[in-house]
Amino acid sequence: MGNLGTGGESQVIAVVIPSYRVVRHIQEVLAAVGPEVALIYCVDDACPEHSGDFIEAHVTDPRVRVLRHEKNQGVGGAVMTGYRQAIRDGAAVVVKIDGDGQMDPSLLPHFVGPILRGEADYTKGNRFWDLRNIGQMPPLRRLGNLGLSFMAKASTGYWDIFDPTNGYTAISAPVASHLPMSQISHRYFFETDMLFRLNAMRAVVVDVPMDAKYGDEESGLKISRIFSEFFTKHAKNLGKRIIYNYFLRDLSIASIELVAAIGLLGIGFVFGAWHWWASLQRNVLTPLGTIMIATILLVSGLQFLLAFLGYDIASVPKRVLHRSLPARRNPS
Repeated sequence: MGNLGTGGESQVIAVVIPSYRVVRHIQEVLAAVGPEVALIYCVDDACPEHSGDFIEAHVTDPRVRVLRHEKNQGVGGAVMTGYRQAIRDGAAVVVKIDGDGQMDPSLLPHFVGPILRGEADYTKGNRFWDLRNIGQMPPLRRLGNLGLSFMAKASTGYWDIFDPTNGYTAISAPVASHLPMSQISHRYFFETDMLFRLNAMRAVVVDVPMDAKYGDEESGLKISRIFSEFFTKHAKNLGKRIIYNYFLRDLSIASIELVAAIGLLGIGFVFGAWHWWASLQRNVLTPLGTIMIATILLVSGLQFLLAFLGYDIASVPKRVLHRSLPARRNPS
């Protein structure tokens, strides 16, 4: 019990469940976790309902272990605590599911399978794969996920995935052991920040189709966060990713295209705006030649930018990392 493998190879599967205000659903969730899982970590993140005590008092499954935080650290902090313990206990793959009953544990083999087969380092759910089921998603949440998905593609570099805030995930333990866990966002931005860190490692990420499922739980993700906190963090990660991948780790033709794009667009905008303002102040028409110079600069800059985007989209990581990556037993 508790192992999946290919070619006769045994692999220990662990599940991490952040347990904050989930007392109503946690027993049902734990009961649905299949025998392929060997270890289950329920992380009581300073829960006001004392979920850890509740689990220890009402759950007899020997696979279940309660981990506790003295202070609330958010979902990211809870997951990192579970990752660290699973890695120390020798897990090969660590799955994260929520304890509110909105994630079907029976789908777990679909998340673990691509990792065990060497097709991915990290898998995540995608609730948008079946258009017939998207209607179950609340409209505001659907709109928020669409906006976040577009921003996440740019900031993380994974242009081929969708639904970045989906919390149903699985990760290879060797890859997880190399994550800068103390630097990953611990709260609402956690899932997307994970993708940014994984891209910095050049890990392969694969979407797993799943249905949207919503019960009586209120989402902590508010639309108002998308264009404030989330936008700022996406912009910051985008800047760091470009610097890491195109100027520190490597210097490619795309690096030159990006510099040319920024230079030409910047000069074209400043040149055009300056002459437009000067003509407005003198109440005269801007010379046609001046307009053409600004236009050529802007169009050329746009072409270089599109060339860079094409290169960036084509450079999504494709080589699985975890099979050649030594695991750290004491991750940061």
